[in-house]
Amino acid sequence: MRTKSELPECPVATTVGLIGSKWKLLIIRNLLVRPWRFNELKKNLEGISQKVLTDSLRSMEEDGLITRTVYPEVPPRVEYALSELGETLRPILNAMQEWGTNYKESL
Repeated sequence: MRTKSELPECPVATTVGLIGSKWKLLIIRNLLVRPWRFNELKKNLEGISQKVLTDSLRSMEEDGLITRTVYPEVPPRVEYALSELGETLRPILNAMQEWGTNYKESL
């Protein structure tokens, strides 16, 4: 996790820095529904490269937004889910969904 001194002074800039990329928002959108495995996310997020997905998941895990659970099976099964902190993003994404719906209807 980043330290307070590593974050921008502006709270909006902090939020954008944590979830502001297109792919991070779409990953969070999926994780709001249920835990996902890496390959499921890759297939669902059309156009994302393996490197970008890996980097995004690692970054969000380091920031405390998601959890990575490795199950002791053969072959190993890994699932990504929103952490307790990540769950607090739900109202933000719900508001974005509502705004997008309203915008599309106004056209």
